Amino acid sequence: MEFENMTPQQKAAVALVAFGPEVSALVLKGMSETELEKITIEIANLRDVPADLEEKVIEEVHQIFMARQYISQGGVDFASDILEKAVGPIKAREIIHRLESSFKSTGFSLLKDIDPKQLSGFFQNEHPQTIALIMTQLPSQQAAAVLSELTPELQAEVALRIATMEKISPETLKELEGTLEQHFGAASGRDLSVSGGAKAIAEILNLIDTTAEKNILQSLEAEDADLAAEIKNMMFVFDDLILLDDRSIQRVLKEVETKDLSIALKAASEEVKNKIFSNVSERVAVMIREEMEFMGPTRLSDVEAAQGRIVEAVRRLEEEGQIIIAGRGGKEEIIV
Repeated sequence: MEFENMTPQQKAAVALVAFGPEVSALVLKGMSETELEKITIEIANLRDVPADLEEKVIEEVHQIFMARQYISQGGVDFASDILEKAVGPIKAREIIHRLESSFKSTGFSLLKDIDPKQLSGFFQNEHPQTIALIMTQLPSQQAAAVLSELTPELQAEVALRIATMEKISPETLKELEGTLEQHFGAASGRDLSVSGGAKAIAEILNLIDTTAEKNILQSLEAEDADLAAEIKNMMFVFDDLILLDDRSIQRVLKEVETKDLSIALKAASEEVKNKIFSNVSERVAVMIREEMEFMGPTRLSDVEAAQGRIVEAVRRLEEEGQIIIAGRGGKEEIIV
């Protein structure tokens, strides 16, 4: 069993076994019958969990618990900032996304098992603002799949409304939830929240196929160039370099000046540094490390500028079809 491939139920099972019977019993009492059945099956199927795997699961549980505490103290943005400093931006986004998903309405969660084509059919007669509201309640991967099924004109309109969405009243969301319950099945309501804005649509566009993404961004640029630029900046960040395969990283490095790379790595995570150094020769790696050491303290603005130039190279190469970013939507590319 690999940590990266574990389902939430499997992680919960490992955590409960690690907590012991008394604590586990208290946790299980708060679960629904369906949840209880799923977790019980997973616990029964556990076989000799390695210590390092158990440690990773417990660490993730701790991070999620702390994130809940941070959110209660200062909101999602506050929690996100603290988590980024503690575990890095990529892991922080994963934790916050899981928490935001857990806060969403059970009524909206009815949609998670609906086929994207079926959902897009339901959307055809809905107002773009309604579609945008519903999309903010879907996981990014599913929202991207649904967005891909819409017409190009509707894609652009919905993307714009998600990006510019402000706080929506709970009453409006409750009413929308009621409509979804009638159409897709009954569910009990819970507190509702909307996570719209540039970040929300950026996460969706990161997962959509390239053709649809270009169409949407072009339409957004025509409507609001500043907003389009903000979304682009959020779509691929420097720490996302770890999503590139080795061939793509090597192609990017051909476009990047060594000085920029040395400056950019000054504030990079260990994951990014390892990704870079494992794709250059030993001589180049030594040269970069020496330059990083000799340049001394560097202004954060200079580091961010260097990272920005590398990100620009990544975006350009992806647009040209020369590299592949893992997790992007569309048909799987076969490299021969």
